[in-house]
Amino acid sequence: MRMRHDDDRLRALMLAGLAGDGTAHAALLRALLTPLRSFFRRRLGGRDDDVEDLVQETLIAVHQRRATYDPARPLGAWVYAIARYKLIDRYRRSGRTTALDDLPELADEFAFDEASDARSDVDRLLDTIPEKQAAVLRATRLEGLSTAEAAERLGIGESDVKVSAHRGLKALAARVKDGWR
Repeated sequence: MRMRHDDDRLRALMLAGLAGDGTAHAALLRALLTPLRSFFRRRLGGRDDDVEDLVQETLIAVHQRRATYDPARPLGAWVYAIARYKLIDRYRRSGRTTALDDLPELADEFAFDEASDARSDVDRLLDTIPEKQAAVLRATRLEGLSTAEAAERLGIGESDVKVSAHRGLKALAARVKDGWR
């Protein structure tokens, strides 16, 4: 079952949940189980423990970040973006440096427009912070480079990468909090 075929029903459940209907929210989370399991199973080769862990992490993130969902956008794109980042985080924790582009099969999971809109927003937001901080965040957060790899590429020290990433994330959080657009 692909989420995009059922997006209208899932979106209705999400909107009802956002309006305070706990039953609808619970139904949404249950409805996401099968597509998320399928999504992770295809990428992890049937490692069921890892699949279930990622499904749970994704459902928790969907629950915690539900207020960030834009009802004008397809719900499936939003959920798969969360799932994708959970998978990338898992790869990073296991010592693999995986760039976002290392998972090309995800492109058919959601509309190219959504990904391109999000990338454009991220690029515009990164353009609002100092160039060095933006370069460090692009290298470490978007491309998945390690601190050492980013330092080598950018010609700066590893501690400078860490400080710039911290300051950059702090600056981005402030801009988002202030209602950046």
